[in-house]
Amino acid sequence: MGLPGLVDVHTHFMPHRVMAKVWAYFDSAGPLTGRPWPIAYRTDERHRLALLRDLGVRHFTSLVYPHKPGMAAWLNAWAADFAARTPDCLHTATFHPEPEAPAYVAEAIDAGARVFKAHVQVGAWDLCDPLLDPVWGLLADAGVPVVTHCGSAPVPGAHTGPEGAARLLARHPGLPMIVAHMGMPDYGAFLDLAETYPRVHLDTTMAFTRFSEEEAPFPRERLPQLAALGDRVLFGSDFPNIPYGYRDALHALETLDLGDAWLRAVCWHNAARLFGL
Repeated sequence: MGLPGLVDVHTHFMPHRVMAKVWAYFDSAGPLTGRPWPIAYRTDERHRLALLRDLGVRHFTSLVYPHKPGMAAWLNAWAADFAARTPDCLHTATFHPEPEAPAYVAEAIDAGARVFKAHVQVGAWDLCDPLLDPVWGLLADAGVPVVTHCGSAPVPGAHTGPEGAARLLARHPGLPMIVAHMGMPDYGAFLDLAETYPRVHLDTTMAFTRFSEEEAPFPRERLPQLAALGDRVLFGSDFPNIPYGYRDALHALETLDLGDAWLRAVCWHNAARLFGL
């Protein structure tokens, strides 16, 4: 398609013992997965990096996220080191609702973090938690995007769904939010938020694939809206924690039949513009 490769805004690289615990959770079909979830790319970090590059990915993220207080600053230190030794990885950081969050988020931004991860489902926290209000302000002012898992897939959480995101964006309309997984299964509500707030993007992670369509099908009547928002849709895969091959995610985008220009924008140009690549 005349592109230099892919930008994958939703990939996971984590400290070894954290990734091992994530994989063990998926193996157990824990309550946040909702179904059996075999990991397609369970291998060591060096091999995973080589695989990603062989697949044509030129820029990617190391989305880390804490499941409890006291983890985020440590994860940020690891992610900063990973980015320093992995030039094609966008320097990633994270946070959790805790009094220390504004300080370590500001420190991460000053250190060059280019994207943050917020996982409402795993962290079980409210996007509008007062402890996070200064954090959202920092991210909005700095223009640093935050990949936010706030949709209710694979299973609903106490604070998932479009309502929390709508309340947050009403308070911080300039926040550059990337809605993970297209907000599935509430695709329409999150597409509407993207129409309302010009700095909201959506990533395609796991959306449209056969695996996700079985339980959270994308409403085909929304395809014209998806096409119209083509400048704010970003390719994401969830590599390595996907239960199918990487090619399936790309094939799923092709089957939408939204045209080559849309695919080029989603797979490269939108992220290149957002992150200044």
